[in-house]
Amino acid sequence: MPESEPDQPGSTRKPRPDSGHRRPGARQLWAAVAALALGSAALWGASRIAWSAELREEGVRGAVLHIATGGERAALLTPFALLAVAGIAGVVAARGVLRRVLGGVLVLAGLVPSWEAVRTVRFTGLPEGAPVAQMLAGHGLALVGGLLIAAAGALALVAGARMPALGARYSAPAAGKPAPDPDRGLWDALSEGDDPTRGG
Repeated sequence: MPESEPDQPGSTRKPRPDSGHRRPGARQLWAAVAALALGSAALWGASRIAWSAELREEGVRGAVLHIATGGERAALLTPFALLAVAGIAGVVAARGVLRRVLGGVLVLAGLVPSWEAVRTVRFTGLPEGAPVAQMLAGHGLALVGGLLIAAAGALALVAGARMPALGARYSAPAAGKPAPDPDRGLWDALSEGDDPTRGG
């Protein structure tokens, strides 16, 4: 194979930046965003399917099987799903201490529905005809969704300082501005027909 030619002394070729070091913390940021999105979807799904079943006496009809969804029996599922969606914007836009505070809030917001799913699940004593598989799936979705949200919050707590923030490149607009060329004024004067060496 022919060897690559070395750069000439006057070459203007610039070394290719290493994308892995150009934006430190970008992977953690997108991992937190993905975890929040999946956690929110899981909580919303848990709120739409069967969560519990019980027999209720209804007069002449006798005992009737009543099935409640997750949103009916665990009303916190939908609000916490919406909180996770709002957390996506917060994690992306926040910086510094604010991002770490948001991370702590998300950890708590994830543990609450997870605990509710574990606390209310039943494996025995279920009435005949209860949709056991769907009920277990609902509790499982709530558990996994809450853990995903808590994991995203933990990422924001631990790696928040390394994560890039939305609009960070605009925070110091003068930092990347090139220094003015001192000879530019001379060339401009010559182009207009003036003699810059003549005083007065």
